[in-house]
Amino acid sequence: MKKTHIKTDLPGPKARELLARDALVVSPSYPRDYPFVMSHGRGAEVWDVDGNRFLDFAAGIGVCSTGHSHPRVVHAIKEAADRFLHISSDYWHEGQVKLAERLNELSPIEEPVMSFFAQSGTESVEAALKLARYATGRGRFLGFLGGFHGRTMGSLAFTSSKYTQQKGSFPVMPGVTHVPYPNNYRPLFAGEDQGRAVLRYIEEVLFVNNVPANEVAGILVEPIQGEGGYLIPPDGFLAGLRELCNRHGILLIFDEVQSGIGRTGKMFACQHWGVEPDIVTLAKGLGSGMPIGVMLARRSIMQKWSRGAHGNTYGGNPLCCAAALATLDLVEHEYSANAARLGGYFMAKLEQFASRHAVVGEVRGKGLMIGMELVLNRQSKIPAKALCDALVTRAYHNGLILLSCGQSTVRFMPPLMIAESDVDEAVALLDVSLAEVLAHGTVHEPHGAALA
Repeated sequence: MKKTHIKTDLPGPKARELLARDALVVSPSYPRDYPFVMSHGRGAEVWDVDGNRFLDFAAGIGVCSTGHSHPRVVHAIKEAADRFLHISSDYWHEGQVKLAERLNELSPIEEPVMSFFAQSGTESVEAALKLARYATGRGRFLGFLGGFHGRTMGSLAFTSSKYTQQKGSFPVMPGVTHVPYPNNYRPLFAGEDQGRAVLRYIEEVLFVNNVPANEVAGILVEPIQGEGGYLIPPDGFLAGLRELCNRHGILLIFDEVQSGIGRTGKMFACQHWGVEPDIVTLAKGLGSGMPIGVMLARRSIMQKWSRGAHGNTYGGNPLCCAAALATLDLVEHEYSANAARLGGYFMAKLEQFASRHAVVGEVRGKGLMIGMELVLNRQSKIPAKALCDALVTRAYHNGLILLSCGQSTVRFMPPLMIAESDVDEAVALLDVSLAEVLAHGTVHEPHGAALA
């Protein structure tokens, strides 16, 4: 199977030429993992410039929620482009109003919500932070270790999934204190539920000794932690955060940039636990590839902003709004349910895969937001980072596009429209790739520990 669609050495001659051109003119800061140079895509399939076909289980970091170039999304964009390409946020257009109305209908918040439009996840987070400070009159925030919220100075102050993201950028926005994200697979607190332990730490240690609760504007958290390792919080943790925020007058902000828009089998990940935030940040899968971000907030909070308190030039771009409206229709009526069904099928396949390979420590996820953590062995649970990196690269050479997260977790975030046959192909390619990496015997981990 792995040789069927790969026709050249990777990268091929056309890809190598483009890579050489890129090296002269494009910033080296982009964290590219392997030399995939895209030509075009359809659904869950992508082709490079040399004609090699790949199965895409990264989906542009979860952006291509409806698959590459879904006909209905493309049609909506073309129709919008025929009318006009841009009108600044100083004025109105129906597409923006319709999208705000749809988000109000679909929101995980029972109270009516209002939308602030942006172009990316980090801008949505920046808007949430500004609104939280403005609405509460407070200056501090709590974030979580392992979180990723963006790379602009406000969101970067919360981002802590890799130290390289803040390296060289200090000082970032002041006022952010980090606490552990509860991780049942790697517990920090002995002898108790990890979610309850984190909540107790915030209430009984942090608020007592370091951060006065009445100075905290908001708590920013991913309902499912993304870049930090695709971590599923313990049941009760998000509800505990909600109760804590209610008690201290703190705004609860859910970053659903990666987990939202049907990715987990529900429109919003927080709906798995029935917990309502005060503010939600969205981007990625909302536009099926078009650059759009939205910050949703309870109307009672958003209306505290005065005219000119925040704005931007490109927010609510008509092409992006058209793409988002088409995306929401597809996700609501088809693809969220497909993500739930295929996620269960995929998880079962990965559990079978894990039973054959002792280097798989844990498979976890909801819907089509799935992580597979690799370890040196299941007893020590030492992260197998080099193995993870090698596996992701080897999978590319065999025709499967993947990304990693956390210290040693392979993450799977395919388009929400995939079929069982796509899952079967992905697992077969994964099996071949891991066997090749282990057989090659060149993966070196710290302390010379064995891989099995």
